[in-house]
Amino acid sequence: MTTMGRGRQRLAQQVIDQLRAQIETGKLKVGDQLPTEPQLEAAFGVSRTVVREAIADLRAAGLVKPVQGKGVFVAEQTARGELALTPVEIKSIPETLELLEFRMAAEGEAAAIAAYRRTAAQEAAIAAANRKMAMLIDQGLPTVEADYEFHMAIAAATNNRFYVDVLRHFGARTIPRGQFPTLPEANDRAYLEKVHAEHVEILAAIADQDPERARQAMRSHMMASQRRYRFLADQQQE
Repeated sequence: MTTMGRGRQRLAQQVIDQLRAQIETGKLKVGDQLPTEPQLEAAFGVSRTVVREAIADLRAAGLVKPVQGKGVFVAEQTARGELALTPVEIKSIPETLELLEFRMAAEGEAAAIAAYRRTAAQEAAIAAANRKMAMLIDQGLPTVEADYEFHMAIAAATNNRFYVDVLRHFGARTIPRGQFPTLPEANDRAYLEKVHAEHVEILAAIADQDPERARQAMRSHMMASQRRYRFLADQQQE
């Protein structure tokens, strides 16, 4: 991963940690409005991209919620002060983190290989899966299957059957949010658009036949997911 990619992830995590601390200590109370994007940029000395990534993660974790035309507000929490997961979802967290760790290594390389080995037809298949996901987001329909198809299309574009076999083995559980239906992110448009934007970066690198950029884009995509599910793991230990 490039220094720029690592830096953005680190800065986003700092913004998340500080805003989360303000919410948990009561400095930001339920119903309070978060500062605007420009105000957060100035307060933390970061870019708008970093701020949006941090807010998307806080929204996915259920800590804040948007109100159209007004801004982003601290969300009402459960009795634990956090999200209420089902027993099955809680049990799934450790396996989800392990799978994401494995996928970061495997799919990062798959994206790099696909960038220099894909055929025109295989690139078109990746793009088609990406368009399908965008369409489903617009329609408010489930996106897990299209997300999985996107990653499968990249695996196929390596022209190495073992990458395809691995994703087929895991099946739809490759996509973490499919295992956590009670999470706000499962149907949160802003979160799904963020995921789609990450896919766009991966696709662009593959289309440009840039292996290193494709690897970095996929790893950043996996790291963003890891951060969200580590957050869930921490909640269950509190």
